[in-house]
Amino acid sequence: MRFNSFAFIFLSPGFSPLENTVSTGKGGCQFKAVGIDMDHKEEVLAVAEGLVAEGFQMIELCGGFGPEWAYKVAEHLEGKVPVGAVYYGPQFRQQLADLMK
Repeated sequence: MRFNSFAFIFLSPGFSPLENTVSTGKGGCQFKAVGIDMDHKEEVLAVAEGLVAEGFQMIELCGGFGPEWAYKVAEHLEGKVPVGAVYYGPQFRQQLADLMK
């Protein structure tokens, strides 16, 4: 199977998958970014499931989900696609916490 699609799920205050989803593609490769409200992280399970149903081959989560949610999503999808996460180094944790207040 040839790689042709991936998705990124991110957190932002007040965002929803219905209103805050963008897609782009080129040369047979598709990308979709889906926003979820920071106070409703559990929505990531349904969003990820929907992305797999659409045929996306790989899912990445923003660092705001943390390793616990990356594990939950991977487990929920039963290994159907690779699930990864973006993380910031410890030198940025306080800066990020201040930003997200």
